[in-house]
Amino acid sequence: MVWRRWQKITVAAVALTIGTAGTGLGVKTRDEAHRLVTNPRATRSQPRETPADRQLPYEEVAVTTQDGFKLVGWFIPAPGGPLVMTVHGYKDNRGSVLGVAEILHRHGFAVLDLAVRAHDRSDGEVISFGFREMSDLDAWFQYAKSRPDVDPARIGLFGVSMGGALAIQYASQNPGIRALVADGAFSSIADTVETSVTFFTGLPAFPFAPMILFWMEREIGVDSKTIDAKRWIALISPRPVFLLQGGADEVVSPESGARLYEAAGQPKELWFDPELGHAQFLKKRPEEFERRVTDFFEKYLSSTRRTDVRARQRRISPARSPNARNASS
Repeated sequence: MVWRRWQKITVAAVALTIGTAGTGLGVKTRDEAHRLVTNPRATRSQPRETPADRQLPYEEVAVTTQDGFKLVGWFIPAPGGPLVMTVHGYKDNRGSVLGVAEILHRHGFAVLDLAVRAHDRSDGEVISFGFREMSDLDAWFQYAKSRPDVDPARIGLFGVSMGGALAIQYASQNPGIRALVADGAFSSIADTVETSVTFFTGLPAFPFAPMILFWMEREIGVDSKTIDAKRWIALISPRPVFLLQGGADEVVSPESGARLYEAAGQPKELWFDPELGHAQFLKKRPEEFERRVTDFFEKYLSSTRRTDVRARQRRISPARSPNARNASS
């Protein structure tokens, strides 16, 4: 198994890390780990356009999480239509998914284009790969449900890259998410760490990937074994999932899509294209992307397929409603 092989590698690398903590190698890997899990406000990516640049109506909106972080977003209304929440990728911003929002709006969907903590103009500087970001997605979900122009029985979720993994994790915890699309999501830290560390740092996978992971776990206080979207996606059924994965992906393991698909219950779909890199479906296959993504959401969020999810939600511990508001208020 991947994890057992990775454990053996990690044991050797951790021993090396501890033994070299005060040396150049130890300092280098610790510094790289810090860079990977932090996103300083002064240097982070910001949107280069707003929905208005695409002739989309929108509101600047904001929420406050249970732990006090203010998050920013755009709400793009579509009266009478279902809502899709969109989640950007690692160290990206809400502007990066405006192309998806534009397509969805063209097909009658409202869109909540949100930013999580440590990204865009939201509070925070530490990225925890889902450990703390679940509070962010729940704050946005509670905000969406509170709007009189949103049908709480017709809310879907679209996530790209790290945002896809966050979306899988959140959907596994919240039956109010009725349909999920994940584009380029990693299947687990163990599955993708070698690919991702090499891409983001330029360093060879061994011995650097397990050494960097050692420091990352200590900085964010999370055991990387708990970051496993394969376990989460298995809990989403009978709600539908649609996975997109490029075979030439250099950011996450190209096997991630197949691993997630295998772990998911029905109904499920996988669009695998061996020629595409990371999250390139919209860019390289725009017409097919539009058709397949909108067909999926229309099929499962249409008014004829409404179900009463409130009874189900009462069977799980309700989260406290965050302080959600329009940013202009």
